[in-house]
Amino acid sequence: MPSLKEIKTRIASVNSTRKITSAMKMVASSKLHHAQVMIENMLPYETLLEHILKTFLASEVDATNVYSAERDVKRVALVVYSSNSSLCGGFNANVIKLMQNIVNEYAYLGKDNVVIYPIGRKVAEKAAALGLKTAGDFVHMAEKTNVKECIDLSVGLGQKFISGDIDRVELVYHHFKSAGSQILTRKTYLPIDLTTELSRDHVRDLTSNTVTREAQEYLRKRGDIPSESHAEFVKPLNDNFIVEPDMETVLTELIPKMLHLMLYTALLDSNASEHAARMVAMQTATDNADELLRDLNLQYNKGRQQAITNELLDIVGGTVNN
Repeated sequence: MPSLKEIKTRIASVNSTRKITSAMKMVASSKLHHAQVMIENMLPYETLLEHILKTFLASEVDATNVYSAERDVKRVALVVYSSNSSLCGGFNANVIKLMQNIVNEYAYLGKDNVVIYPIGRKVAEKAAALGLKTAGDFVHMAEKTNVKECIDLSVGLGQKFISGDIDRVELVYHHFKSAGSQILTRKTYLPIDLTTELSRDHVRDLTSNTVTREAQEYLRKRGDIPSESHAEFVKPLNDNFIVEPDMETVLTELIPKMLHLMLYTALLDSNASEHAARMVAMQTATDNADELLRDLNLQYNKGRQQAITNELLDIVGGTVNN
């Protein structure tokens, strides 16, 4: 059994640790409030814009653009979001594990053909330790969200995709659902993924106006105007869209904006998730410290009581002998 001095020293040490974890929990809670307001204000706008544009691209046969062109994947870029600091539970470990799994999926391309865009010091250090190819230093973006830096990164990725230097871009980040729940997300950034809008039905029902990829291919192959016998079966898919000033202008303006917002929203999501994970981790650490303090205080009081009892027995024993 440890001595009273050792127990007292450990109580002081646990008390000091508890003060630190409690303070960090309050700081994370304050930062979470600010980050939560930002993501709650931005996410509905970005989600609706993404939904509208993807639905439009899926419905309009002639709505072609350079960002949705699918081709053979020879070079992949992964934009991975992590934090710059620790003490946030499994936040960074989960992101790094998913990144490693994705890298293993693309192992057939070769390690040099998988490029990591590390947003956060933790993922940058892990990528360097694994010998993965990185595309620059984006550590500062995880510390403070900045729209301009996200736009610059989005423009750079778009140019590389158009030029053919990159065939596919994926995002890896935590989606902030609530303070107690952060969902690890893997999302296709480029080419624009229309499967989210086309996955509701897999076979074209010619009696409905629901659009699928099969319907698009059917209309592309039929360049001629359908005859009267086919007119009742081939329904127009773009009756509900009125484009002003013209389709090319709308797509040229809105698609890059959507791509910018996807990167920025993912950064806000990751930032809010980091603070939420750290707040929960520090709260758990504080609770564990409280429980440990109760056990140590009980152990100290038992030891102190035992020492007093022993002293009294010695005094009583000495009196009897005399």
